[in-house]
Amino acid sequence: MKVGIHIDVRNPAGWRAPWDRVYGFNLELSQEAERLGLESVWLSEHHLFDDGHLPQPLTFAAAVAARTSSIRIGTAIMLAPLRVAAHLAEEAAVVDQLSSGRLELGLGAGYRAPEFDLYGVDIDQRFTDTTARVTELRAIWAEGVVTPPTAQERLPIWLGYRGPKGARRAGLLNEGLLSLDPGLLPIYRAGLREGGHTEEEARMAGPMNLFVSDDPERDWAIVRKHHHHQWDSYRRMSAQETGVPVRPFDGERARARGLTPGLGNILVATPEDAAAQILERLAGCPVVRIFPWASPGALPEQLAMQHVRTLAQSLAPLLADA
Repeated sequence: MKVGIHIDVRNPAGWRAPWDRVYGFNLELSQEAERLGLESVWLSEHHLFDDGHLPQPLTFAAAVAARTSSIRIGTAIMLAPLRVAAHLAEEAAVVDQLSSGRLELGLGAGYRAPEFDLYGVDIDQRFTDTTARVTELRAIWAEGVVTPPTAQERLPIWLGYRGPKGARRAGLLNEGLLSLDPGLLPIYRAGLREGGHTEEEARMAGPMNLFVSDDPERDWAIVRKHHHHQWDSYRRMSAQETGVPVRPFDGERARARGLTPGLGNILVATPEDAAAQILERLAGCPVVRIFPWASPGALPEQLAMQHVRTLAQSLAPLLADA
């Protein structure tokens, strides 16, 4: 099992920094992750967040590709329904060529109406559109419709779904499942069989709410505030969908005791404790990689770098043979 990092490039008002520094530092995190031997860096997408959440992952991925030479570069996730297939095929192929074949394309359906309104796309068709994009991408690349071609013979596609219907779709399409939920594995495998594929082709990966430290109690005092911001932003954006006010996120109670927390909780633990819980929770699952947030809620730069180094030097070796 490989270890990577997850980046969302936020710039919250409470810790506002010059935008060029925010983007530059996140590039430095990617470079440091590669230098230390981490396997991948994953970039997420959202629009209209007040802290400037990264809106264009493949643009940032091109910059990572230019500044690195070996680390794999993934999207977790891109909102597939917001993009025309040909545009997405071209942009992904450019990044794959710039990186000499290191792109992992994670796609998802999205859930926020304002993002779909911004692009003039019907949110009610998002699941159908996501499936269509995968089929269209595979055909465009196979038939050489656009240039450049992808550097990889079969560029990896991952589908980010949280529920059983999505897990089945990923299996039917014979693509990776971007989820670490063991409960979805039987449905994913059933989808593979239904689509005429073998269970041995199953592969899972995903993000993880995890901060590793040699002194969790010391670091929690700082991590708590930034994690609070990150998850409170999701709650506030979700409230826009329903119009129902939500109670403020309880940052004091957000620290999880294990890797089976409710939404918004985070495990802050030593590498040894974290590794034991990861191995127990994911036992028997075809998980090829995990990627904790590198800087949840825009951590102070020194603490984010410390976290990435601990992931690489202490956690990754404990999971290497899993």
